[in-house]
Amino acid sequence: MIRLPVIGLMIALFAGSAGASSLEGAETYDLLFRNGTLDQIDRDAELVYHRDVSNALKPEMAERDTGDIALSFKEGDAPLALLEFRQDGKHRSLGQFPASVGNPMIMFFYESVVRDMAAAAGGSPYYIRNRVKESLVQSSDMQMGEAEVAGKTVTTQTIVMTPFLDDPNQARMQGFGDLELRVTMSEQVPGWYVKLVAEASGGAVYRSELAFDRLDETP
Repeated sequence: MIRLPVIGLMIALFAGSAGASSLEGAETYDLLFRNGTLDQIDRDAELVYHRDVSNALKPEMAERDTGDIALSFKEGDAPLALLEFRQDGKHRSLGQFPASVGNPMIMFFYESVVRDMAAAAGGSPYYIRNRVKESLVQSSDMQMGEAEVAGKTVTTQTIVMTPFLDDPNQARMQGFGDLELRVTMSEQVPGWYVKLVAEASGGAVYRSELAFDRLDETP
């Protein structure tokens, strides 16, 4: 496979480069779950992301879940996007999704954060998931900026969500009460998502970063 010159992605967001704009709830959801983000990717290619996790409450989970996630395609009447976790030469399927809808990496991101929070902090995963879902359809601010992807500067849009900010159970969440979810997107990056980050207690309790690494293509 040929690795295009986006290997070893280094992202540096330049804050405040173009200000922010307000989005209604439907606009927030449509931007985060944008349709057609895989349409222009060759079906023989793979999108590769790297996930890096730290978890002060469950360090063994962080070690287990840090690795690469590859998105490949399966052709058919309804093409599928296949997700596979890769770590130390071992591969594990993460599921398959309709490729026509968009990039399922964002669904994996949110579900993994819900799972991690429930396992580390306790509490009902259904409650956590519902609060996260609610945040996806709330009004938000979109921050315009730039990121450096393998030496190339791209224009970005970042949405920040705090699903438990006003939650009455916040103090019982073992440091996850101020959980912040940040999604950075760019038209200039294959698959739309540049970086997806979840942080609790400023990263001291929990941090999950899922970053675009490269596009691998067969000749």
